[in-house]
Amino acid sequence: MATINPYEAYQQNSVMTAAPEELTLMLYNGCLKFIKLAKKAMQDKQFEEKNKNLLKAQNIIQELRSTLNPGIALSKELEQLYEFQYNRLVEANMKNDATLLDATMEDIKELRNTWKQAMVLAKQ
Repeated sequence: MATINPYEAYQQNSVMTAAPEELTLMLYNGCLKFIKLAKKAMQDKQFEEKNKNLLKAQNIIQELRSTLNPGIALSKELEQLYEFQYNRLVEANMKNDATLLDATMEDIKELRNTWKQAMVLAKQ
């Protein structure tokens, strides 16, 4: 008989009941988490772990790209920005370059913080 991890159950329930704007925020936070884990693994020379976490971050960026509405003018600019971040993660992975990870984290943080502000404004 399988045991249920309460944290995993809570996490899954949070995702299933979140509003679309909250899901986007979760994606940004997840991306940052996996980049931080990859950077730590890079520093510890755990290259398989680094690769695994960077692939997760890249998948999140691809998911963010897939949620863009092409009918909105800002979407084209965001798509280009996401593509740039994705490519930078690939390059950081290939070159084991932590400075590229730092730069990507800063950009993702800025996007996340802007998204948080937009959520607050939308509620008003």
